[in-house]
Amino acid sequence: MNVLRLLMVDDHTMLAEALGARLADVTDLWVVGHCATSDPRLSDVVRRSAPDVITLDVEPAGPSTGRLVSRVRSARPGAAIVVLTGAHAPEQAVAAARAGAAAWVPKERNLDELTEVLLGVCRGQSWYPPDLLGPVLRELREDAERAGQRSGPLAVLSDRERDVLTGMVNGKRGAQIAEDLMISAETVRTHTRSILAKLQVHSQLEAVSVAREAGMRADDQPDLAR
Repeated sequence: MNVLRLLMVDDHTMLAEALGARLADVTDLWVVGHCATSDPRLSDVVRRSAPDVITLDVEPAGPSTGRLVSRVRSARPGAAIVVLTGAHAPEQAVAAARAGAAAWVPKERNLDELTEVLLGVCRGQSWYPPDLLGPVLRELREDAERAGQRSGPLAVLSDRERDVLTGMVNGKRGAQIAEDLMISAETVRTHTRSILAKLQVHSQLEAVSVAREAGMRADDQPDLAR
């Protein structure tokens, strides 16, 4: 394996430098620099350093974790991103995974474990701790199901028609769907006729069958903000 260029991004500069000094002894790694997560020049530093792998502390980003990971990925699309952080929030891990982070490593992990992950992600591997892996996989699976619905037979439906169909899949009658969506029963009937026509089926039962085959589940919820 060629020597891998490592950039460390962390607001805790002294800790990052101390860890970098220890990683410098790893034969296959070359620490090319450090940068603060909050540094406004972060994207420029990433581009200039041309790293193969980046450790990124997302704890300061909080709910903006996904945007931070995306920003770093945009600056160096070919680099693998390893979140190295003291944060343990599942929603941050999910956001990082959605944005393309290859791994999530708690800072309390030892040097050997971190090194194994850093080398592994450059071989196409991923790693998330067991307590976060479940939520991450569940959310990514649901993302894939929703994407399948958007690109499959349900793609012809409008957002509101999809909401009405969701009600059908959940076994609700027209009046209950109307109440849930805060629309009239006649509007539900209009949407239902449109759904049947667009899906080229002759009954609500057939429409529900198509929806389930496309990945719509009985516990999906309509978007009441529409």
